Amino acid sequence: MADCIIVFGTASNVGKSWVCTALCATARARGIDVAPFKARNLSNNAAPGRTPSGGWGELGRAQAAQAEAAGLAPTTDMNPVLLKPGAPGRPGGTQLLIDGVPQPLAAAGDGRAWAAITAAHDRLADRHRLLVIEGAGSPVELNLLERDLANLPLARHAIAAAAARGHRAQVLLVADIAEGGVFAAVLGTLALLPDDVKSHVCGILINRFQGDPAFFAPGPALLAARAGVPVLGVLPRRDDIHVDAEDLVDAADQAGSGPLVVAVLRLPTVASFDDLAALARVPGLALRFVDRAEAVGWPDLLLIPGARDPMADMDWLDARGLSAVVRALAAAGVPVLGICGGYQLLGTRIRDAAGQAGSAGDRPGLGLLPATTAFAPDKTVTPVATHTTGAWLLPPGLPVRGYEIHHGQTTTTAPPLLGTGGAAVGTVAGSYVHGLLDGAAVRQALVAALRARRGLPTAAPGAPADDAPADDAPGAPVADDAARHRAAGHAALVALLSAQVDLDRLFGADRHGPG
Repeated sequence: MADCIIVFGTASNVGKSWVCTALCATARARGIDVAPFKARNLSNNAAPGRTPSGGWGELGRAQAAQAEAAGLAPTTDMNPVLLKPGAPGRPGGTQLLIDGVPQPLAAAGDGRAWAAITAAHDRLADRHRLLVIEGAGSPVELNLLERDLANLPLARHAIAAAAARGHRAQVLLVADIAEGGVFAAVLGTLALLPDDVKSHVCGILINRFQGDPAFFAPGPALLAARAGVPVLGVLPRRDDIHVDAEDLVDAADQAGSGPLVVAVLRLPTVASFDDLAALARVPGLALRFVDRAEAVGWPDLLLIPGARDPMADMDWLDARGLSAVVRALAAAGVPVLGICGGYQLLGTRIRDAAGQAGSAGDRPGLGLLPATTAFAPDKTVTPVATHTTGAWLLPPGLPVRGYEIHHGQTTTTAPPLLGTGGAAVGTVAGSYVHGLLDGAAVRQALVAALRARRGLPTAAPGAPADDAPADDAPGAPVADDAARHRAAGHAALVALLSAQVDLDRLFGADRHGPG
């Protein structure tokens, strides 16, 4: 049975997922067999993982990122309960997944969710030496305690399970100093924690400190004296170290800079926003996230990302005048790319009689691709390895590796974008494959085509074409440079924690080893 580190936060968005990813990477670097766990997630940012029965299901993107940092393939045991919210203001649109598979919402309250959580925790604890367990929001929201599963109930289960096997459970409290009030946040959280859980708090981690650490002195000592537990470290704000987050809908309005502009529609139910992360790193390219017709402008590429509820998002596009803008840009020859739900929106018709994606209905899409999407109870969740066909702006034979997660099934008479499907007509294309832009070969070819359309050199002057090696070329093995970029981020996290955190006190200098 594993030891465990339970990571609680003083509030939502204090950096728990970031810290858990760092802990997984650091434990792995110290030779510790570690696995991540979060009992329940609320997010439309998902990834595929193996289910307990051996099939494919969904888990939160943050836990998939933590699994990668730990050197593991993601499984739904790492996030056994996932809630995917629907369109704002539309009741009944939330989707519940237990062990990666959609279930009736009633299952959230009839004991099945808790049974899945404890069983998944115990399976992971039987297989690994250390669990890094991420809490949800704040563990002491008094109005939510009766229906909370991811914080105090899970902590008590993990503590008892570890004690029964002679192992230890520790609670690490993370606080964000950037917004101010860190003393009140930490001391208030500790005051509200019940004694049986508070007694396992091993320390405090101050996150996102900006400026000269001398200005915080003697803050850590004062906080430790009041709290009765040590401050194990103060982490500086490091926006240069990116890890996949639980939800990315709070992305800045613009990422990157340069003469090339990619406009991304900020849909109300945007899903799998991490599809854009690799594109945002391309030198000479600016991503602009837009939700108003007047803000779209005349981009070099219009990108429509994944959508949890395409029916609701299509209504939103119409109401804001964005449908007309998208059609006008496509008619003028501006390249348009839709991924997953964005692909569905580009078609002629969307049918969801039972509201599988959230909103029931039957309505026209943007009409830019000869494609019809019908939703069914069965959900496609699968990894994909394929190649480009030579359609749209991409040459043939480029390797593509990613995954599909979607309820809708799309039929089309258009030529396929990839060997596994999709559609492309002129400068408009759609695909179900998340990760399409992660591979360097596809990304470099797309950027080169966009630059050529503008009469620019294929690479930005004075900058590499991309962050990828030259061997990611047609016919060569897929060189997943996005994964290498993440691995470099993990190494940076290990270096940061090793320099700033009392790791021996956290992990135990003599309690862990390989295996």
